[in-house]
Amino acid sequence: MLRSIAARARRSSSAAATKHPRIVLTSVPNKTTKPRVVVLGSGWGGNKVARAVDKNLFDVHVVSPANHFLFTPLLPSTAVGTLEFRAVQEPIRTIPGLGQYYQAKAREIDVEKRTVRCQGMFRRECFFDVPYDFLVVAAGCKTNTFGTPGVVESNSVHFLKHLYHARRIRARILECFERAASPLVTDEKERAALVRFVAVGGGATSCEFATELADLLERDLRKWYPDIAKLASLVLVEAGPNILGGFDDACISYYTKHLKKHGVEVRTCEAVAEVASNPDGGVSTATLARRDGSDATETLEFGCLVWSAGLAPVKFVDKSNLETGPHGRVLIDEYLRAADRVFALGDCAADKNAPLPPTASSAEQQGAYLAKCLNQSYATCGPEDALSVPEPVTPTAMPNDLLAPFDAFWDAKSEFRYVERGKMASMGMWGGVADLTQLPGGGGTLQGVTAFAAWRGAYLSKQVSVANMILIPMFWFKSWLFGRDISRF
Repeated sequence: MLRSIAARARRSSSAAATKHPRIVLTSVPNKTTKPRVVVLGSGWGGNKVARAVDKNLFDVHVVSPANHFLFTPLLPSTAVGTLEFRAVQEPIRTIPGLGQYYQAKAREIDVEKRTVRCQGMFRRECFFDVPYDFLVVAAGCKTNTFGTPGVVESNSVHFLKHLYHARRIRARILECFERAASPLVTDEKERAALVRFVAVGGGATSCEFATELADLLERDLRKWYPDIAKLASLVLVEAGPNILGGFDDACISYYTKHLKKHGVEVRTCEAVAEVASNPDGGVSTATLARRDGSDATETLEFGCLVWSAGLAPVKFVDKSNLETGPHGRVLIDEYLRAADRVFALGDCAADKNAPLPPTASSAEQQGAYLAKCLNQSYATCGPEDALSVPEPVTPTAMPNDLLAPFDAFWDAKSEFRYVERGKMASMGMWGGVADLTQLPGGGGTLQGVTAFAAWRGAYLSKQVSVANMILIPMFWFKSWLFGRDISRF
């Protein structure tokens, strides 16, 4: 009898190991009778749902490899030292009333059993199941390399999507200057190549990084590396005809002129075709190809390349068995539903009929809408009840909670409605652009100091904690008065 049981156990273990090698499977128990909302992701959409859902009605669990919410519009500032890293993030565990947080990666969804299989971050051979009553997929996207050879493998190419990316970029910039200042580098051409920086992509993230880096070069590194800074250069590469796609032409023109005025070489209708890295971590080479119909190519040597061009689905979305569209985003209906009791939002999701751009604003508004639906309509649904159309809710049109009472000016509807809040892009110290032309009722554009003040005021007011509302202006003031820290550690 014992031998038979042992044999069956070995066969079962072998079958499990075939699917998940060395699997150690556990299941998260229910410790409350409240329906459980499981949120996959801690970005703009997931964080909004987790914070706005009524914890008296729901048991909220968050699964994410990042144990913090990252305020992405300020990320380029941290990459050059204008802001410090901890001032632009909020720990997930500080969400009031949160049931549980798991630092793990979601791997599979079982819609019939209503469970999510997760992989541990610290023991990757271990998996555990998290049961749910309502599942919110807010897994975001990853940077799209478009299969460009050498991008992933190069030690001189960095993405700009997470805090650890910004830390690596900051360290690499200073490393390039220290390498160029070393007496071991005697070739002037090699010195110039080491302090040539390339930003790939013409979106707001790349443009803001380029302006922040140009400001760092002009105001700080020129002071501490006077001879090397004279050789420094910055190139912005965009495959399309213009930078800041989607912005008003007046904003695009103003921003382009600003970049060129501050020594940034703007190269549109060009794309990186290949990257060849240097094994010793020194000068790397990028091959640029024209995108205007010609076959012309050019070789560009650089010390650091920041890639922020395009988005691609994460592995979990690819393997989730949820229906996806042509760009790999989960298809949802007008109520953000992707399957039975499964909702999807943010960068990883797209409405079947009216897909939204993958922006922080759309993800945040979707998260606020879904939280209202859960609180007002789904809280009383039993485990076997079919979800009906949610009760009408007002859209979250205002950019922060202080202005939330003005949401009442919009009619309540059952389906999700996106409200355009405008587009903004910083240009470093004392500069920026704001496109308000698509606001409800129409609007104009702002440039220069006015847009700079609007950008900083809007994003400062959106901070979650009082601590960051205090720290961010302090770091801005410190950078302006004393300069940025150039220590490398």
